[in-house]
Amino acid sequence: MTIKTILCVDDSPMELRMLASTLTEAGYTVATAQNGKEAIAVAARFKPDLILMDVNMPEMDGFQATRVLSGSAETKMIPVVLVTSKDQKADRVWAQMLGVKGYITKPYPPQTILDTVKAIA
Repeated sequence: MTIKTILCVDDSPMELRMLASTLTEAGYTVATAQNGKEAIAVAARFKPDLILMDVNMPEMDGFQATRVLSGSAETKMIPVVLVTSKDQKADRVWAQMLGVKGYITKPYPPQTILDTVKAIA
């Protein structure tokens, strides 16, 4: 799988800027969304190759958005990596049950994002 376009989803503008900057500098095309509802709409329109999704967000959290994305014919093939401060075993198990392809715990070095993207490609 070739990854060229990535949707970054986070309610923190600073986190979105950091993710977008890291990925853009590495040559990826990046779209952003600030919550799960927006992520679903952007994913359906933008058709990214990968989604990096926060969990704790207003309106719709990352777990809910991932469930909706994986249940839609338009977006079910897009891999999701959760990028979150939630580091409990139950969160990781739930993420695994949702079929996420990766789980990155904040804070993280930018190279972790790039290594995860390359591992999925």
